[in-house]
Amino acid sequence: MALSVSPLSIIDLRGRTLGAAALQAVLPRPEIDVEAAARAVAPVVEDVAARGAAAVLDASERFDGIRPEHLRVPPAELERALAELDPAIRAALEASIDRVRAVDTAQRRPAEAVQVMPGGTVTQRWVPVRRVGLYVPGGRAVLPSSVVMNVVPAQVAGVEQIVLASPPQPEFGGLPHPTILAACALLGVDEVLAVGGAQAVALLAHGAEDLGDGVALEPVDMITGPGNVYVAAAKRLVRGRVGIDAEAGPTEIAILADAEAHPAYLAADLISQAEHDPMAAAVLVTDAPALVEAVQAELDAQVPEAQHAERIATALAGPQSGVVLVDDLEQGLAVVDAYGAEHLEIQTADAAEVAARVTNAGAVFVGAHAPVSLGDYAAGSNHVLPTGGTARFSGGLGVHTFLRGIHVVDYDKAALEQAREAATVLAAAEGLPGHGRAIDIRFER
Repeated sequence: MALSVSPLSIIDLRGRTLGAAALQAVLPRPEIDVEAAARAVAPVVEDVAARGAAAVLDASERFDGIRPEHLRVPPAELERALAELDPAIRAALEASIDRVRAVDTAQRRPAEAVQVMPGGTVTQRWVPVRRVGLYVPGGRAVLPSSVVMNVVPAQVAGVEQIVLASPPQPEFGGLPHPTILAACALLGVDEVLAVGGAQAVALLAHGAEDLGDGVALEPVDMITGPGNVYVAAAKRLVRGRVGIDAEAGPTEIAILADAEAHPAYLAADLISQAEHDPMAAAVLVTDAPALVEAVQAELDAQVPEAQHAERIATALAGPQSGVVLVDDLEQGLAVVDAYGAEHLEIQTADAAEVAARVTNAGAVFVGAHAPVSLGDYAAGSNHVLPTGGTARFSGGLGVHTFLRGIHVVDYDKAALEQAREAATVLAAAEGLPGHGRAIDIRFER
């Protein structure tokens, strides 16, 4: 029986004037409950904190269907995976690494010194996090590109110690997928854990006295990387003990398109995100009703031919996906800014000009020849991006994620004397005379 593709649901905003909050309320969103997931995984996180490796092995057997022989991947397995890697995949990974590294290197921030007054300077130093844990999923897809996107910016930032965790695979004897291991070896990451899900997050955050090889695992200072709702929930539970990049939700694409956009391209781009997960969001925003019909016709033709047709059809039919009809591109821009997409494509006339006006998006892809999938692999940009509308207040993974700004204050006595009055007056106004006294005492005989 041929797969039936449900028509995209349509939200018609034409003739309606809505503010950002009202728009956020009516736009398509996935139905996920991180709080419920956090309650479900809290016992796992607590068990790993208490029992270490034994709890991780129990959780792996329960959730991944295997009890790995090695939680810490032996170096020989990393070397073997790289030696056996398909040369074409290796070349593609190397190209991706080179491009991401080029972008990240240009974004590494130097120290910035400001002379506030003669003899008084404040310098902003950018210091890397010392030890980070990077998570790479291993569910419906093998994602060596996520190894690249996590590891390269951490390395460029100057992170001293990198630990990477990825789920054990029963078909590979309890090791992560060989392509994941090969990507680690290619990047020189030698501390790799065969651990997935909430137990991986807990292990990275709490460490363990012995992973079963007689060697302790030191906790990390920060955890980054995408994952399912249970990974997101575990990150929420350990936040504060360690830093996290974000609580990643289902992947999403929004496309702002006008009547000139190519329907086949739009359909293919919606499909490319929908194939990730039945919960993936695919949203088309347009002022051209005829374009919607043409895109639907393309979906009807393309989806049944796709490898993951059922998954794609489920995602496109879900409450998180659909079409938003607007009066014009001005209203369309308001809609996509309210939505705050992880990935936003602009396929309109004067696409670069329109894209320059976007304020809320994880990444913006400009024109007909910059599809989201390019950014996933080979554009040089990072694909670990904010989801669920959090692009309104956060950005994607990058060098900056792994850097901390430290102010260094250097004043001589003359400069302190110039700043003395303002500081002591404010100290008195706040009812903290000891603050002022700490300055005044330096000018008493």
